Amino acid sequence: MTTLEQLQLWLDADEGNHLEFKEAKRHFDFEELVKYCVALANECGGKIILGVTDQKPRRVVGSLAFPNSERTIRGLIDRLNLRIDAEEINHADGKVTIFHVPSRPIGMPIQYKGAYWMRSGEALSPMTPDMLKRIFAESGPDFSAEVCVNAVLADLVTASIETFRFQWLKKSGNGGLAAQEHEQLLTDAELLVDGKITYAALILFGSRSALGKHLSQSEIIFEYRSNEASIPYQSRLEFRQGFFACYDEIWNAINARNELQSYQDGLFRFELPTFSEGATREAILNAVGHRDYRLGSSIFLKQFPRCLEITSPGGFPPGITPSNILDHQNPRNRRLAEAFAKCGLIERSGQGMNRIFEETIRQGKPLPDFAGSDSHHVRLLLRGEVQNPAFIKFIEKVGEERLATFNTHDFLLLYCLQHEQSIPPELKARLPRLVGFGVVESIGRGRGARHILSRSLYAHLGQKGIYTRKKGLDHETNKELLLRHLRDNSKTGSVLSELCQVLPSLSESAVQRLLAELKEAKRVELQGSRRWARWFAADSKAQNV
Repeated sequence: MTTLEQLQLWLDADEGNHLEFKEAKRHFDFEELVKYCVALANECGGKIILGVTDQKPRRVVGSLAFPNSERTIRGLIDRLNLRIDAEEINHADGKVTIFHVPSRPIGMPIQYKGAYWMRSGEALSPMTPDMLKRIFAESGPDFSAEVCVNAVLADLVTASIETFRFQWLKKSGNGGLAAQEHEQLLTDAELLVDGKITYAALILFGSRSALGKHLSQSEIIFEYRSNEASIPYQSRLEFRQGFFACYDEIWNAINARNELQSYQDGLFRFELPTFSEGATREAILNAVGHRDYRLGSSIFLKQFPRCLEITSPGGFPPGITPSNILDHQNPRNRRLAEAFAKCGLIERSGQGMNRIFEETIRQGKPLPDFAGSDSHHVRLLLRGEVQNPAFIKFIEKVGEERLATFNTHDFLLLYCLQHEQSIPPELKARLPRLVGFGVVESIGRGRGARHILSRSLYAHLGQKGIYTRKKGLDHETNKELLLRHLRDNSKTGSVLSELCQVLPSLSESAVQRLLAELKEAKRVELQGSRRWARWFAADSKAQNV
């Protein structure tokens, strides 16, 4: 959460590439806001600050332009498919609204209404061809955009091209696509270059014989095993055909053995599939879109009753690791990604992995696991066991309108708190937001503050007693630990710094508050002052006398 001190630093700074200030006292055009978000994303991210004068020395004037920030965020996400966050700061001179805009994916500029926007002085303008060329070159050569010299239009399956046309028309609303000849349609999609077939076109629409001739490694092999220890498979399917011809077939093969797990909510019983369609399809799209087609091996899907293993050739793209995969994108096959985006299968912002994580957490399942990945393969394991059905019920009660404003890090925070895992430093900044939503509670103050899931969550989980223990008894436990230490050192007493070592997770002021409570209850005594001050347990002092 932005502090007033941080806001003042921004007010004093130059506007530059990453800050944009607007007065917007009573109104600011939403379409203009969308374009500024696009421009900042194309400039590697930044912030739009409303309610502040544009020229130095800047001052806060307050903004009433977007009274419902949650609805505004939903509108931005719907139009741009970027995870934009907003926060409101109650300054003495009025409300300031800050929109936090993430960077575009590596090598992929963002467009809106036919233009790749950038800022130009006080206005917006389309990016120049030179700038676009530099961005496209960031991710290196794109194999999927290269021409397959010997391939011809007859190598592509007509029905698959028609499927692509239908989905592109549905996503774009461009009625002109309906009447185009196949050659023009594929040219407009940049899948044909100077009338020649690209590898992306083969991967998407190629016939079995064409792929066998020109790109035999463009193949997906599906295997089913009845248990994870089983070496022989019970079923095996080989999909060597254009992706649009087999995408649904692959899901149907998985769904044929997709067990339903049931859970109770009051008088009602609900069922949840082991493998959710959304997360599974996203994982398959990631494998097809990011594999290295220069390598000769195939994509393997191995299904077990409760887990799905997806292995794709080639390690992670440059700059991508399992630890940063939610925040950084670098499409290995950009032309493929653009084709998927045109027909709505993926988003240009590269949020597919975020969707997998969010859906997994919302369904109470283990997090996606990249263990076993190396420089030659990416291995993704999706486990389907529903670990905590009550958590699903709580997520449902939070409400879709509020959840629409959550980003992947918010869901990861809930996952850590639910499983009593330590919170990574990069997630801690999200805690005040969840506290504000009433989903998380803060116990204590300062550096010694702890966070637990809210009372309402534990009520939905049927664990009110655990909530009471976490919130209340931990406080008493800490006091008992201090008393035990004082009794063990009854002859010499203990200085404050020594007692802080007993409770290293608490701040010095938090330890002092505990001691004050014990002193008021006449269970401890303080002798001396300043550096000679020593704490004693009252009962052990009496024994020494």
